[in-house]
Amino acid sequence: MQSIQCCAVFTLFVAISLGAQNPPGAPAIDNKFDTAQARVFVATLLPHTPAPSETGHATNRVLIYLDAGVMTRQDGSDKVRNIEFRRGDVRWRPASGAYVAENISDHPIRILEIDLKATPAGPAPVSKLDPTVVDAKHYKVEFENDQVRILRVHYEAHDKGELHQHILNRVVLYLNDQPGAKRDEVRISGAGTHTEQNAGGQPADRIAVELK
Repeated sequence: MQSIQCCAVFTLFVAISLGAQNPPGAPAIDNKFDTAQARVFVATLLPHTPAPSETGHATNRVLIYLDAGVMTRQDGSDKVRNIEFRRGDVRWRPASGAYVAENISDHPIRILEIDLKATPAGPAPVSKLDPTVVDAKHYKVEFENDQVRILRVHYEAHDKGELHQHILNRVVLYLNDQPGAKRDEVRISGAGTHTEQNAGGQPADRIAVELK
C-alpha cells in the first residue's frame, strides 16, 4: 500500500513539474542543433492559443516561416501587431523583453528559429569565389547584417552551378524535396569549395543562413 502511495505521489510530482516546464500555450519545440554559434529549433504554435514569453529573448534571432499564416504579437503594454507571412518568408527578430504571441490562423504554424549566441568577432572574411558573385544566377542575398548573411538558393531542374566557396558556417533549410534532401530538412554546413547540380527533374530551393 505504501508503494502505491509513493508511486502516486511521484506521478503527481512529475505531472506538476512538466506543467511548470510547459505552461499553457507554450509552443512545441523540436530542437535541431545547438552549437557554439547558434541554437536551431522549430517552434509549432497551435491556432488561437496565446503563447506568452515572460522573459522574452536575450539574443537576436532569424525566423523562417515553414507555413503560411497570420499571428499577433504584443510587446509589454504596446499595441497588438498583426504579422502576416508566407511559407519561406525570412524575418530578423532583435532581442526583446516579455511579449505574447498568438497564431490567429486556423491551422498550426511552424517557425524555424535560429538563436544567435554571440556577436561577431569582426568583419566576415571575403572570398573571390563568393557564390553571390561567381554564381549570382543561383545565389541571391535575402538579408545581411553584422551577424548573418541569408542566401536564397534556387536551381531549375538539371541546372548546374559555378565553382564557388563557402567560408562561414551556415544553417541550411531545404524548402522542397530534392536529390539528397527532404522538404523541411535542416542541416549545419561548414566551409568548403565545390560546384553543385540539381540532378532532379523539379526545381530545388533552399535558404542558407551564414553565421558571421
